[in-house]
Amino acid sequence: MSNYSDQIKATYHQYVMPTYAPQQLLIRGKGAYVWDADDRKYLDFAMGISVCNLGHCHDAVTRAVTEQAQKLVHVSNLYYNEVNPRLAEALVKQGFDAKVFFCNSGAEANEGLIKLARKFGNETGRNQIISMVDSFHGRTLATLAATGRSKYRKGFQPDMPGFVQVPFNDLEAVRQAITDQTCAVLLEPVQGEGGIIPAEVEYLQQLRKLCDEKNILLLFDEVQCGMGRTGTFFAFQGFGVEPDALSMAKAMANGLPMGAFLVRRKFSDILTVGMHASTFGGTPLVSAAALAVLETFQKEKILENCRDMSAILRGKLEKLIKPYAFAKCVRGKGLLMGIVFDRAPGRLREILLEKGLIVLTAGETVLRLLPPLNVKEGEIEEAVKIIGEGLVQWADEIASAK
Repeated sequence: MSNYSDQIKATYHQYVMPTYAPQQLLIRGKGAYVWDADDRKYLDFAMGISVCNLGHCHDAVTRAVTEQAQKLVHVSNLYYNEVNPRLAEALVKQGFDAKVFFCNSGAEANEGLIKLARKFGNETGRNQIISMVDSFHGRTLATLAATGRSKYRKGFQPDMPGFVQVPFNDLEAVRQAITDQTCAVLLEPVQGEGGIIPAEVEYLQQLRKLCDEKNILLLFDEVQCGMGRTGTFFAFQGFGVEPDALSMAKAMANGLPMGAFLVRRKFSDILTVGMHASTFGGTPLVSAAALAVLETFQKEKILENCRDMSAILRGKLEKLIKPYAFAKCVRGKGLLMGIVFDRAPGRLREILLEKGLIVLTAGETVLRLLPPLNVKEGEIEEAVKIIGEGLVQWADEIASAK
């Protein structure tokens, strides 16, 4: 390990709050690869937790940021800027007839959905939101209360009131939870942190009907599963179910902090001047980056590549795990994919990192794979080869520990 790496890590531990446990010191990236301070190359199948969906330092995004940074970075939303409206129009054209609010992160986007739902419901005395067991919606107090995994709330009680969780993919559980206080249902079309669990198509379709019958808003959290990650631009498009509003963030600007929520036009005037705001939301700089991302999706046929590479990756992984009794299945949608085991895969993640592949975990027993959406078949083959080697080593370790 280099002296430089040691110095950076020492400075980090002295001055940065210990809310993370970082590993490698990564100093540059390009496409599907990153390099550490010792110039060791890693294949990145985490992409900043589905943030750099076009890979690291994509030329079109870098060019757009560079050009805009020399022109205008920030003026606040008290003034128009020429980039922000064009981005809003482009997002709406990708989705449904809506209006857009820009913010900085997924948690902020979900906070916006929560405020929208409460403003909508409070007019008729309703302010309770139903969310899902094993969901994840953010780290603020409101989004933690909406999150269906109690471990994230430990130490931060009392929970903000107004939320109730029910099992995912269980329509009857939602029906039973609805009361005269219910104003919205919030869910991820594909649960990410909870274990890469897709919604069932019929469940979402029936949920849409139920919400319409009860005059309840249907809200989708697409922070991780949106922006092409599941093979359609918005995840809901793969289920044929349109929400009343959805949140997005992570991959919007391919690494620059940006979030947004889209609200169907019929509900888009619920929040008006002075009711909600974001100082840095939709600045010219991040909007230029996000426009470049959208243009690249079209020019480079990113969604088509995502669907093609998803089929190849799933097929190779399903074949790869067959000999291992501790490997249960491969699940997910598009390039939001996980290998499900009968135990926590943290050790496997460490082994793969040692071998030059960056991956994540999800839920309690899932190894999570988030390659760039423009990943090449050769890069998939490289990743699968490393995972195969890692499984061999992990299996040996498991056998030795018996």
